[in-house]
Amino acid sequence: MGDTPTIEGLSAVTLGTHDMARAVAFYEALGFGILHGGPDASFTSFAAGNGFMNIIAQPKDVTLSWWGRAIFQVSDVDAMFVRAVEAGLEPETVPADAPWGERYFHLVDPDGHELSFARPLARQDQTTQ
Repeated sequence: MGDTPTIEGLSAVTLGTHDMARAVAFYEALGFGILHGGPDASFTSFAAGNGFMNIIAQPKDVTLSWWGRAIFQVSDVDAMFVRAVEAGLEPETVPADAPWGERYFHLVDPDGHELSFARPLARQDQTTQ
């Protein structure tokens, strides 16, 4: 038989919305660039590093509920937090160093989807030479 396949990374996160224009404005305010779709589309795809952040329109009778959290690695957690606040968004937490080794903050999008923006902390046992 063939080789055993391995998981190589996360390709995309797709979230539902009842208001595409509002969702697109939210993600654009955070700096996600639209690759496909837009405020009037039923499906919008944004660039997220080597992957994608997708938004798909859902009928009003579909209840959107908590499913987990999408975590995006960013180059500067504190600068991303400032960008969110300056765009009028209200993060759930302020940037903090976590015991699991990353700096992060949480933000909830207009449809109730939880997002985290994170960056690994420098390892304490590393030395500069």
